[in-house]
Amino acid sequence: MTASLPVPQDAFPEDRDGATGEASPGRVVPLAKKAPRKPRRPRKPAPPVDPGPPPPLPVDLIAPPKPPLPPADVDIPPKPPLPVVEPEAEQVAAPEAEAEPGVAPEPAPEPEPEAAAAPAPEPAPAALEPEPRPESVPVPAAVLVAEPEAPPAPAQPAESAIEFGESPVDPDDADPFAASVVLDEARLASDADAALVLRGVVKRFGATRAVDGIDLTVPAGTFYGLVGPNGAGKTTTLSLIAGLLRPDKGSIRVGGVDAASDRRAAKRQMGVLPDRLRTFDRLTGRQLLYYYGVLRGLRSSIVESRIADLARAFDLTDALGRAVSDYSAGMLKKVMLAGALIHSPRLLVLDEPFEAVDPVSSAVILDILSAYVAHGGTVILSSHGMEFVERVCTRVAVLVAGQVLAEGTVDEVRGELTLEQRFIQLAGGLSDVEGLEWLHTFSD
Repeated sequence: MTASLPVPQDAFPEDRDGATGEASPGRVVPLAKKAPRKPRRPRKPAPPVDPGPPPPLPVDLIAPPKPPLPPADVDIPPKPPLPVVEPEAEQVAAPEAEAEPGVAPEPAPEPEPEAAAAPAPEPAPAALEPEPRPESVPVPAAVLVAEPEAPPAPAQPAESAIEFGESPVDPDDADPFAASVVLDEARLASDADAALVLRGVVKRFGATRAVDGIDLTVPAGTFYGLVGPNGAGKTTTLSLIAGLLRPDKGSIRVGGVDAASDRRAAKRQMGVLPDRLRTFDRLTGRQLLYYYGVLRGLRSSIVESRIADLARAFDLTDALGRAVSDYSAGMLKKVMLAGALIHSPRLLVLDEPFEAVDPVSSAVILDILSAYVAHGGTVILSSHGMEFVERVCTRVAVLVAGQVLAEGTVDEVRGELTLEQRFIQLAGGLSDVEGLEWLHTFSD
């Protein structure tokens, strides 16, 4: 027998049944729309509040009332006169008059203030002070009157110094700046006439200072020699002058032209013979000289004429048709020197010009260079031949470790020694040859 369960009734018949989805037949009330808010009216600013009168000051700060002015008919007595004070000059002069009661001081009020102001020139030597008079001798009044005029005596030492020919100016007080200005003006005047000027030139290669602050002045029309041991910086210095290297510091002027600011104008005045010869060796000698002349801006006709003259002077006529690579070291040196001379420069920079050159060719080259210098040209060269430099050069500079140790005319540099002895002395003398005793025996 089965029992039937009671069916639950909906407790809220008006609501939608979630299980069956039935809807109550009740009326749906639509939502009321909100009315728009009215804009708020701006609030009126509050009226200013009158702070009222300020509080009264304390009694102790209130100023007492001023006394009333006297009536106009009242007579005010005048102020008493001030006491008369005598001037200081009279007070100072009074003790002087009391020092000698026997002499009556004359009334001279005006010159006595000058005597009071006289202590300014008092620093006078003791020898110029008047000797004291003995007390027993009476001093006339005229002498006392003339005593205030004594202070001009300090001018006597200057007159005596002038009379004896001494300078009134102390040598310690001389202005060193004025002397340096005079030296600088003289140096500038000499630099203006120089063919080559180096000032404070420095060149470094890593940690090595090949040129260490060189100062040189090469006058125009001189044969200038640059000597020094191997590694002293001669080639580097000449390369800096020729423009093949640029200095790290300092200035170089060629014929008054700054080589740093106008390199082309400076190079135009120079002819260069470098030590390490690098040239176009596949050209013939004639082609190489022609290239040098055209490169310097000469016309072809002038270049051809000068090639013939230089070949005849350097004895290169037969060698001009051959390639430069077939030349010997001496012939290569001569053709390069001819190329440095082809444009007739004002300054010749020659690095070892007579190395590997036979004596006959050396004599010919020396004659050419001597005639060039005699007509106003300037030659600066490096060489290890002390006898040659002593015989040919007019000025010489000894370069050691990148610094100029001696510079001037040949006589000034060598002194009482020969140039070779002086060079050895400046270069550090002869090295120690001990420890080579094994060379005294032979291996066989």
